[in-house]
Amino acid sequence: MNKVFPQGENGYTAAESKAHPGGEGGGHLCCSRRGACLSASLLLLLATVAALIALVTILGLPSCTPGAQACITLTNRTGFLCHDQRSCIPASGVCDGVRTCTHGEDEDESLCRDVPQSLPHFLVAHCGDPASWIYSDQKCDGTNNCGDCSDELSPVTVCPPCGPGWWRCPSTFFKYCDCIPRHLCRDHVQHCSDWSDEYACPGP
Repeated sequence: MNKVFPQGENGYTAAESKAHPGGEGGGHLCCSRRGACLSASLLLLLATVAALIALVTILGLPSCTPGAQACITLTNRTGFLCHDQRSCIPASGVCDGVRTCTHGEDEDESLCRDVPQSLPHFLVAHCGDPASWIYSDQKCDGTNNCGDCSDELSPVTVCPPCGPGWWRCPSTFFKYCDCIPRHLCRDHVQHCSDWSDEYACPGP
């Protein structure tokens, strides 16, 4: 014998009503909520990406350039290698107020903010006076850069003998130490304490 269930006002039987809790409206509501959650997540993701882009724009990308590197100049002196890995400028050209490297890294704030402490060790040479320093390419260049000739004479500095363009003698000029340029020889001016620049030096 079949069991008959009474129908309700909406045309469904009581059993059917129990089998479909929430009815059709419940399914649409669930979908609406899920869609809203997805939209909110997408908006949050887009906002995060926009914030990162703005941060990179303001602060800039992290530098991928190499640190300070030494090189040898055309005059066989210690130099500073620019980031293009081709240009080698003299050590004394770093932090001199003139941007010599293409991208200006020789005047970078990290190098020049506290000279000489902020300079790489290969760019600096120390004088006999611990408080004095010179650029490394100014050592053994024939010129009294330290003021006491300690950049040209032992025991502080060991330099090679005077080069072919120089005449060895005790100089009477503060600018020179144990050698004077040959072009100063026989110019009727005493540059050597023994006058050898006027009587013995063959000239340039």
